[in-house]
Amino acid sequence: MTKPLPVGATIGILGGGQLGRMLSAAASRLGLKTHIFEPGANPPAADVAHAVTTASYDDHAALTAFGNAVDVITYEFENIPTSALDLLESLAPIHPGRQALATSQDRLTEKNFLQSLGLQTAPFANVENAGDLAKAIAEIGTPAILKTRRMGYDGKGQARIMAPLDADQALADMAGAPAILEGFINFSHEVSIIGARGADGAVACYDPGENVHEDGILRTTTVPANLKPSQRTDAVLLAANILNALDYVGVMGVELFVTPNGLIVNEIAPRVHNSGHWTQNGCTVCQFEQHIRAVAGWPLGSGVRHADVVMENLIGDDMDRLPELAHTDAAIHLYGKADVKPGRKMGHVNRIVTKG
Repeated sequence: MTKPLPVGATIGILGGGQLGRMLSAAASRLGLKTHIFEPGANPPAADVAHAVTTASYDDHAALTAFGNAVDVITYEFENIPTSALDLLESLAPIHPGRQALATSQDRLTEKNFLQSLGLQTAPFANVENAGDLAKAIAEIGTPAILKTRRMGYDGKGQARIMAPLDADQALADMAGAPAILEGFINFSHEVSIIGARGADGAVACYDPGENVHEDGILRTTTVPANLKPSQRTDAVLLAANILNALDYVGVMGVELFVTPNGLIVNEIAPRVHNSGHWTQNGCTVCQFEQHIRAVAGWPLGSGVRHADVVMENLIGDDMDRLPELAHTDAAIHLYGKADVKPGRKMGHVNRIVTKG
């Protein structure tokens, strides 16, 4: 294990969106600097980071300068080109490691990995052409959902197949990209658990939160989730199993379906996660500080929750509600995005739920 980073060290972050912004804010509280690498101009994280490099991921000179300027590298999204990671890995440690990225970048690889750990997933099949899809539908049945194996998020890159007649259009929607067919799951609700693993192998998990989506985008996360004590234990144990199997360093989000036959893993995200934003106001050490602690080689903080919380994403025109929200007790977290667009996450609010 390498020595913990000293105060004043610099953490490089690939990606300059809202997650990079909140990671930078957390790092600053710990006396650490952040350096953002982001192809787009004026990203949200630029407002609070120590340094920003604006360059594409195929700009080797910019990547080299970035890698030489930081002490460790982390990321706020999964779809980073392999060539960029190859170069950066020769210059500074990358946490979480490459195995976690490779596993989560490809839905087929992810599903096979989860099943190798003895965890339950939706039934699935690889789909590369019409013949594969017809065979997969015959085996899995409908309704089902066809997803691109890579690059999908917030409901993008997906097509529902309610009956076999929908297959041709769903395959056309994939635009030639390798895909995976997943069978529908009979679940009562979705929860997610945010877990962290330190460089020393220590694991800390937060309470599972219950998620509600609208149009494929997370709308709210409520903590505590509607779970039996045994289900909470199972969620923590399976998250720890995944973290240890990947020799993981950092924070991970694990999305789960609650079914009569137990918890089914929907997907993993090797980064801080939207459904963990409630920790900013429900825990002493939030997911963003926890991630910074882990990648910096510091001891993990406690994941103990001190309040019940409802996190609500502010999406698109929800920004019109700001004057109203400002007169409530909700903690407002805005991302500094200049342009309001439909479906765009502009911020979130955390409401403490008072028992009574």
